[in-house]
Amino acid sequence: MVEKIDLIGKYEERLFPKMRQIIVDTGEQGLLRHHVKGLIELDVTKGLEYIRNYKKKTGETLSFTAWIMKCIGQAVSEHNEVHALRKGKKIIIFDDVDISVMVERVVDEENFPVVFVVRKVNEKSLREIHNEIRTAQAQTEDDYLQKKEAQRAKMLLSLPKFFRNLFFWRKIKKDPFFVKKYAGTVNVTSVGMFGKIGGWAIPISNYGLSFALGGIAKKPGVISDKIEIREYLSMTIMFDHDVVDGAPAARFVARLTELIENAFGLAKMIGNFK
Repeated sequence: MVEKIDLIGKYEERLFPKMRQIIVDTGEQGLLRHHVKGLIELDVTKGLEYIRNYKKKTGETLSFTAWIMKCIGQAVSEHNEVHALRKGKKIIIFDDVDISVMVERVVDEENFPVVFVVRKVNEKSLREIHNEIRTAQAQTEDDYLQKKEAQRAKMLLSLPKFFRNLFFWRKIKKDPFFVKKYAGTVNVTSVGMFGKIGGWAIPISNYGLSFALGGIAKKPGVISDKIEIREYLSMTIMFDHDVVDGAPAARFVARLTELIENAFGLAKMIGNFK
């Protein structure tokens, strides 16, 4: 007699959260963009030293993501063609740098990531950016803005997929001013899932200019012809090749690297706590 083997084993069945359909739609649309991806390592030793010293003196933890956004905002303002959006036969280049970050919200008792846009990052101080992010993270399910966001999301999902593609996603592709108003022009995703071993994340994004902050790892680096242990951030940068060529993208990356590795914005805000 042959013994029957259970090839399935134990399992749990859950309903697919309806709100996650937005993530599915976003992924499908993001795959249609012609992104050029760059994986770089940035020496953030100096910046992290400022942040840690600030915490020792004040007890407050400054947002690392807010600091990186400050540097990105400055670099984009100096090379603003990198966040341009296409409108038919024209390219729209905005002066303001509006950067979106993902903030977790509770919608229908489920944790759900939504877009939060920090406006005019290029004109704001690190403190202002930090405060806006912390305020957004602290919002509860009863907050007016969160309720409004949930209502918009539910209204969008009430439409059949055909109509979502025909009206909502088509408008996003064709109307850069609509995109700027509701989603900003730059996206920053802070993954950090690789911890101290470093590592890059390659997201799917609907933004023309998108960043993914990966892990931070300690590695040997050459400083003034001497080998030192430094801390390096793994960063992925995605450019829309429809509107940005390699040369301006390279100049932007060079400037962003300079700003981050010299702790732009932190020295002015914090000073030297040594």
